[in-house]
Amino acid sequence: MHPQLEAIATDFETAKTRVKALDGRLTPEAWRRRPSAEQWSPAECIAHLNLTAEAMLPRMRAALEQARRLGPAPERYRRDLMGWLIWKSQTPGSRIKIKTQPSFVPFRDRLPAEILASFDRLHTDLIALTRECDGVPIDRVKIASPFNEKARYNLYAALSITATHDFRHLWQAERAARR
Repeated sequence: MHPQLEAIATDFETAKTRVKALDGRLTPEAWRRRPSAEQWSPAECIAHLNLTAEAMLPRMRAALEQARRLGPAPERYRRDLMGWLIWKSQTPGSRIKIKTQPSFVPFRDRLPAEILASFDRLHTDLIALTRECDGVPIDRVKIASPFNEKARYNLYAALSITATHDFRHLWQAERAARR
């Protein structure tokens, strides 16, 4: 597999490992405990990632089908400008805060076990999709962001944004779990 795609697949695997580690040390009550009224609980952080993956996967699959018709993959994948800007804003340590769209704010009534099972399933799908992108020019097709339809970026950027977004909210969940 292309090294850039392998890195993204590894990031998704690492996300699954981090969630399992959290599950191993948190009680159902701790999963639901918010550090403050304004901050999400660990379960809400993971549920938000599920909502994001559920919105991204169909768009990514459609873009992959489109990219398969375009020929061979480049030697190196590149994010387009919009994709790079969004990816950069999601990297750990970024001080840019983006308010979540209402449709991506998690519900508080879901059981942690249900949220965790969805996360595992969705990330298994993200890993499989990333592997399917090998040899395909995924940086030549664009998707519209589910957060803002006017924001369009290529499929390679979408995969890397999703992985980086995972790490941002996993860090948030791990921090919430310590409080």
